[in-house]
Amino acid sequence: MNYIFYFLIVISIISGAINGRLQEVVNSILTGAELSVKVAFSLIGIMAFWLGMMEIAKKSGLVEIIAKIIKPITKRLFNEIPENSPAVGDIAMSFTANAFGLTNAATPIGIKAMEELQKQNIDKKSASNAMCMFLAMNTAGFQLIPATVIAVLIGIGYKNPTEIIAPTLLVTSIAFISAIFIAKLLEKFWKPQNNAAQTDSDAIDGGRR
Repeated sequence: MNYIFYFLIVISIISGAINGRLQEVVNSILTGAELSVKVAFSLIGIMAFWLGMMEIAKKSGLVEIIAKIIKPITKRLFNEIPENSPAVGDIAMSFTANAFGLTNAATPIGIKAMEELQKQNIDKKSASNAMCMFLAMNTAGFQLIPATVIAVLIGIGYKNPTEIIAPTLLVTSIAFISAIFIAKLLEKFWKPQNNAAQTDSDAIDGGRR
């Protein structure tokens, strides 16, 4: 990513010099740098607020309640892992944090969920179907309240930042459902690791007999 930004900056400077608009390029760089600082500081406030709300929700048990409500769904989507696996609760909590736009709070929970899924994974060198499903769900990024986007809009002085909620909900819902559908469709081409391992074991035992 650093190379990409470096490439874009160099190309912009060269293009500006060739077209005799180098001063405009320099002014844009300085203006953009100033705006990025303002947006970053505005993000601190809104993210601190939502992370604080998330912490209150955790300590009050609200997150666990939501996680329990959606737990039957997670068990159907991740039917390869045992019902009593800690990964089920971590996945539910990660989904809840993402739904409220708290991607920073969801990251450590998601990492923990991936670690638990890796423990259940037979082939440690390849991702299991459950891991692929979890990655697809997180990449789609279903959000009820896009807190980070709202913070950015506030930072750039947008008059009505909350109007982004409805379009974001629509787009992320479509992306989320599509990600689940595609992941489930591709699962048909790859057997679950546990079943595949069991099949190989049975074949070996049969050959010995």
